[in-house]
Amino acid sequence: MSDNSCSTNLSWGGRKYTMVILAIVYMFNFVDRQILAILLPQIRDEFGASDTYLGFLSGTAFAIFYVTLSIPIAQYADKCNRRNLIAAAVALWSAMTALSGLAANIWQLTAARIGVGVGEAGCSPPAHSIIADYFPPDKRSTAMGFYTLGISAGIMIAYLAGGWVAQNVSWRAAFFVAGIPGLLLAVIVRFTLTEPLRGASENREVSSRKSNIKEVVSFLASRKSFTHMAVAAGLSSFVGYSVISFMPSFMMRSFDMELAVLGRWLGLILGIAGGAGYFFGGYLADRLGRHSHRKAFNFIAINILVTTVLLATMFLAKTSMMALLLFILPAATMNIYLAPVLSQAQSLVALQMRATTSALIILIINVIGLAIGPLITGILSDALEIQFGRNSIRYSLLIVTSIILPWAMWHYYCAGKWIDADLARAAEKD
Repeated sequence: MSDNSCSTNLSWGGRKYTMVILAIVYMFNFVDRQILAILLPQIRDEFGASDTYLGFLSGTAFAIFYVTLSIPIAQYADKCNRRNLIAAAVALWSAMTALSGLAANIWQLTAARIGVGVGEAGCSPPAHSIIADYFPPDKRSTAMGFYTLGISAGIMIAYLAGGWVAQNVSWRAAFFVAGIPGLLLAVIVRFTLTEPLRGASENREVSSRKSNIKEVVSFLASRKSFTHMAVAAGLSSFVGYSVISFMPSFMMRSFDMELAVLGRWLGLILGIAGGAGYFFGGYLADRLGRHSHRKAFNFIAINILVTTVLLATMFLAKTSMMALLLFILPAATMNIYLAPVLSQAQSLVALQMRATTSALIILIINVIGLAIGPLITGILSDALEIQFGRNSIRYSLLIVTSIILPWAMWHYYCAGKWIDADLARAAEKD
């Protein structure tokens, strides 16, 4: 298969195979990204790091390079072979994850995590673009929901395997277990996936004129729905990344849970309930959006308000079992927003803008959510430690959740007011 090979008539079986492989790629993406969370307590003990630095390590250090490089990589993906780009990205981030296990100090670990961020910048923009070319608009949110199942599956494996390996072997071994299999996956992607023809799912033809980053930004800035849903998704991600980064620390400090036991519980909750949220968020968006996409965004806004109450209740739980049981439902509801937002971002723009658009919304989500969320949560926890001691992370997460999610809810509501009109103008630059 040549680098320039592409398909307009891939069978349904071929499309399903592509979706499964891309979801597995995204699963490995999140195994390597989130395994750090379950390892933070041991890393903190060995290197003597503060919560502020742990927030920087788990969020900001990764996100700075992840979001910075996602734009040029996405522009490359809008012009060149996306399958080959994904394969190279998987190989790079997997190798850097394995190297994290060799870190002799916190600075070497930080450098390795930066390397993971560089590699993972090449995953989602080209993957979103491929999905958009394989699935028409009325099935795209469902397809994107299946793809985002990789997030919950990856987090589940990271917690289950990472917690067990860290407690029974070492946190360094957990990085080796997570990183090395990805090198084989990179080979599978390169030699078994097919590059689709751009616009095939909608019978739209690609313009010969290439869009630069300034033009894409200008195009998106004129779509009010994009601005609101991107900011809303970023704020939702702020809370989501803060929760999954510090949930192990919260449970261990507040309830003295063992790492392996905690890993099993969080892995199953985030894997099963979280996966249901990602998939059914996309499915419900397609169902509600058949006549008006505004209904889908109004549903997301209400869901975010419910999630706020559920998470706040969980953080105030008195026992570990109560906290874990109360976490099951919000683990699902806090993920419902993602697939509809990613899908509508692809539907809003011209064909040659799709990967770049994906990179831009990922940039916004990860600057607000990943780069800032865990860092601010860690800083707040350190500030509250004098008053609340080991429970400081509990109240830091409670404050963040109670302020940020209602703010996100307002932006989802505003996005719904503009989405249908903006979708009607999507092909203006084809």
